[in-house]
Amino acid sequence: MLIGLTGLVVLVLAGAAIAAGPIMSRVEHPRYDVVKRDGDVEIRAYAPMIIAQAEVQGARRPAIEEGFRIIAGYIFGANQAKAKIAMTAPVQQQATAAAADGAGSDHWSVSFVMPSSWSLEALPPPADARIKLTPLPAQRMLAITFSGAYSDGILADKTRELRDYAQRQGITVSGTPLLAFYNPPWTLPMLRRNEVMLACNC
Repeated sequence: MLIGLTGLVVLVLAGAAIAAGPIMSRVEHPRYDVVKRDGDVEIRAYAPMIIAQAEVQGARRPAIEEGFRIIAGYIFGANQAKAKIAMTAPVQQQATAAAADGAGSDHWSVSFVMPSSWSLEALPPPADARIKLTPLPAQRMLAITFSGAYSDGILADKTRELRDYAQRQGITVSGTPLLAFYNPPWTLPMLRRNEVMLACNC
């Protein structure tokens, strides 16, 4: 009986994890055109966007969890208008100081892209002073997409892979890597969509 119950629990959790993929695919993603695709690497032309961001300090994993909670509070109604704002994907994380591969930093910016239906003027002012609403211009990014786990070591490896690709292709990149995570933490590893991006002159 115990084995049967355990198996049922596993099936339920697996079903929920599999369902998370379609659910997250229905939320709005930042708009971009693929300029070039080469295996898992893309050159993307992003449209202008507005992000809600919070700066947090600590190791990468706890920092993104804290940043997520701060900004989730804003979109779920903890703002001066008590307005609800639709969830988007991905959750983004970027080192604001220190290591070139981003993994060794302890200062992070965590951000959500705001739905395209909102203008900067229409977005409600945050009630939390840690949140900033920032418009970003159109930009080009060099991106690598991968599934599975996203430990600090894997993210550092993907960043090096992206920098090596840029060097081979004669592409100039700048800034610290932007890390993008599209799925809830309970999503099965093989169904996750993770990305590392670098601003580029491409």
